[in-house]
Amino acid sequence: MTTFLLHPLYLLFLLLPVAAWSGWLIGRHASARRSGARTRELSSSYFRGLNYLLNEQPDKAIEVFMKLAEFNRDTVETHLALGNLFRRRGEVDRAIRVHQHLVGRQNLSEDEKTVALLELGEDYMRAGLLDRAEALFDDLVAMNAHAPSALRHLIAIYQHERDWHKAIEHARRLEAMTGESESSTIAQFYCELADQSRAHGARDEARDYLDHAFACEPECVRAHMIAGHLLAEAGDHPGAVEAFERAARADVDFVPEILPPLLDNYARSQQMDRAERFLTDVIRRYQGISPVLALMRLYAKREGERAAVDFLTRQLRQRPSVRGLMALIDATLDKTEGEARENFLILRDLTRKLLEGQAMYRCSRCGFGAKAHHWQCPSCKNWGTVRPIHGVVNE
Repeated sequence: MTTFLLHPLYLLFLLLPVAAWSGWLIGRHASARRSGARTRELSSSYFRGLNYLLNEQPDKAIEVFMKLAEFNRDTVETHLALGNLFRRRGEVDRAIRVHQHLVGRQNLSEDEKTVALLELGEDYMRAGLLDRAEALFDDLVAMNAHAPSALRHLIAIYQHERDWHKAIEHARRLEAMTGESESSTIAQFYCELADQSRAHGARDEARDYLDHAFACEPECVRAHMIAGHLLAEAGDHPGAVEAFERAARADVDFVPEILPPLLDNYARSQQMDRAERFLTDVIRRYQGISPVLALMRLYAKREGERAAVDFLTRQLRQRPSVRGLMALIDATLDKTEGEARENFLILRDLTRKLLEGQAMYRCSRCGFGAKAHHWQCPSCKNWGTVRPIHGVVNE
């Protein structure tokens, strides 16, 4: 009897852990459902914000991300995305406040804080607060935290301030840190210094900077061109010819920039036969119209207008060009009269209007178009990427 009475109590004792485990399991499932619902809500909002971004609706995207930031204040990525959106929209003050708030939080990991500091530095740069940005990036480099990114930002600041010595110093540090060559960029910095020295009449100093540029990049087109200008200014026109020809051999794409000073030094050194040989060789290697027009003018002086027109007509059949057509019209206009002359004048005006506003150069990195050549692209800030556009209405 006793055994029979104890049996239900024994069963109850055995079931207590099972009941406790079941209660825990039910609670866990309920919590998981709530957590899952919250996660789904967060994910849905996040992807909705991304969709707005992809559809170029930044106002709606900002509204979604601001709600996300309020809903989950521990989501660092949301704050970073919000700050980036503000900066892209030009609302730099709001971007700075978002990133400053992140930097001031105590629960960030070192990596998260570093990313927030980098973003804050970019905000300062966009706002024109270069001193603050420089100090912040200097601190990151000193801490060796995301140092390559910080160094790149510092180099950008020094380029903007035209502090080429500091730009060179930090470019060399970046080169040592990443193992990636920065030689061509450093050569451009030395060329900037050489140009500055030349402008102030310090030719020996300019030549020293060019030596450094050639040490970085032996076939630096810009350095050869500056050397040519220095030699011409010193009266060494044959030496200038050599320097400009070396520039053309280094990169034939820069022929439109090289030809004007080169042709002047051919004339001053009485080497027009050499000029003809050079232009004939370049025309074989370069598809633009500039050397053709230069050789046409040379033929006009030496052999007469008829020979020049015949040469240009043959070339235009091989390489159609609006600029070449204008030169052909100008060369034949004086020999026409009456209705034919009027037609030529109309055609010349049309071709001139066709050329107006046309970009002659384009950056190979970002596509920026310009009428004049720039050694540094005004848009993406890369060096040596702005080159002539080859086409019927361009080079």
